[in-house]
Amino acid sequence: MEILIKEKTLKIVKVLVIVCIAFVSKAGAQTAPFQIAIEPLTVSGLGGVQAFAWGQHSGKWLIVGGRLDGLHRRQPFAAFDIAGHNTQFIVVDPVAKVKWTAPLTSLPIAMQEQFSATNLEFYQHGNYLYLLGGYGYSGTAADHITYPNLSAINVPDIINAIIAGTDLVPHCRQITDTMFAVTGGYLNRINNTFYLTGGQKFIGRYNPMGPTSGPGFVQVYTNAIRKFSITDDGITLSVSHFAAITDAANLHRRDYNVAPQIFPSGEEGLTAFSGVFQTGVDLPFLNCVNIDSTGYVVNTAFAQYYNHYHCAHLPLYSQASNEMHTVFFGGIAQFFDSAGILVQDNNVPFVKTIARVTRTAAGVMSEYKLPVEMPALLGAGSEFIPVETLPQYNNHVLRLDDFTSDTTMVGYIYGGISSTAANIFFTNTGSQSSASSQVFRVYVIKNGDAGTHQLNQQSTGTLQMQVYPNPNDGEFAVRFLLQQSAPVEITIRADDGRVIEHHIVRDLRIGQNTFTRKADTQLKGKTIFITLQAGSEQATQKISIAP
Repeated sequence: MEILIKEKTLKIVKVLVIVCIAFVSKAGAQTAPFQIAIEPLTVSGLGGVQAFAWGQHSGKWLIVGGRLDGLHRRQPFAAFDIAGHNTQFIVVDPVAKVKWTAPLTSLPIAMQEQFSATNLEFYQHGNYLYLLGGYGYSGTAADHITYPNLSAINVPDIINAIIAGTDLVPHCRQITDTMFAVTGGYLNRINNTFYLTGGQKFIGRYNPMGPTSGPGFVQVYTNAIRKFSITDDGITLSVSHFAAITDAANLHRRDYNVAPQIFPSGEEGLTAFSGVFQTGVDLPFLNCVNIDSTGYVVNTAFAQYYNHYHCAHLPLYSQASNEMHTVFFGGIAQFFDSAGILVQDNNVPFVKTIARVTRTAAGVMSEYKLPVEMPALLGAGSEFIPVETLPQYNNHVLRLDDFTSDTTMVGYIYGGISSTAANIFFTNTGSQSSASSQVFRVYVIKNGDAGTHQLNQQSTGTLQMQVYPNPNDGEFAVRFLLQQSAPVEITIRADDGRVIEHHIVRDLRIGQNTFTRKADTQLKGKTIFITLQAGSEQATQKISIAP
């Protein structure tokens, strides 16, 4: 599971902020370009695993690393313990519904340690699965570390060796490079260059009280897109590093989704969706970062409210309409839908939401909630594994127009965390969640009529309003973005609609702004509504003030 460290500023209490925009309306619904269906599949004897790496060959999967337990516990002695390490290779044939395993014990110690890590960055190019970093307990270092390694595994050969029970060593290679000491980032490829986006180096035992509370830890975000090439002849493995792109404000992200994309120009690239945490406040990012071979652009004209943490995701591109769709399956998010109301929960709970983000030919991005949900609180730390034979671009985006059938089985979702409740972080004793062994077949239905996709109207806004904490004792902050320097009206209303306060705030800067307020004592125990008005754009949220 992602290292859900709340960092030194961890003072977030249980929160429920209701965004008072009922977006279920005729204007908010859209005739869907496709529908999604999921179907459970049982593989006999297959155990649960989450936050793992995978490769595939001829329909069989290779599973490496990850955790065998659920959400990490808060106590340093219990979090990310050795018992939860996945210390074996797993091979799965989802068609025959069988699996094979092989322990890592025959490999060199350095490989055993990295291959049992969680949150490795990984990418399969041809026959080779490349693995970077990852976090776990190292007996060699006598500590929890982020591994400074690049490893290469010959996927078809090691799958055959695992099934046959033969030697694994000839099929694995490893080099050391401190630039790869990263966990919770993403490894992708644009043209011939590898991109390691975001993530962190974490050394020591997890401790929610912060790095200086014993036992302490070291946490360093990369704040970067690290680019490099790999030279690999099957025997010798080497790397050439290129100049990194660094942005401490916008690339300060980890434990999130970076998906391959086809941009409106037809160029292949990536989008980094959401991620944690924003600088200065322990809340997820709502914006995204678009990355191509020339650089990156932060898209502040789009806000993603669903599916903030790493979860299974499916990239689909229609050349005919020049639309890029990315579908996200469950996981963890700061927002969820409740009876047509967008609800903000700053505890960032487990959710069932399946949503898509669509980029149009004009480059406009919007978020839609699908009518189908995950059947339980699933998806966090899971992976989507596509059918290899489907038509796809070089960067593994699926070619939606080339699906010849009305209904196409596009791949599988496997693993992740299964949680018994939405918010378990503060009460977690290890029994409230587990690593899921569930496999789902995923279908794309091109001409289905299973319901509309509901536009999240706030996703196309630029204010990206967030209120914290909530409930509060009368002191709260409103965080929002401005595209241009202009006065902002802030109105506070009682739950009966009566205006309590009205402010016009001037001299605000372009970019991130924070409005802080201490409410009058007469509002103790009350519910109030806060509205921002900036030009023609408006956002309203509901907060509670404790008695």
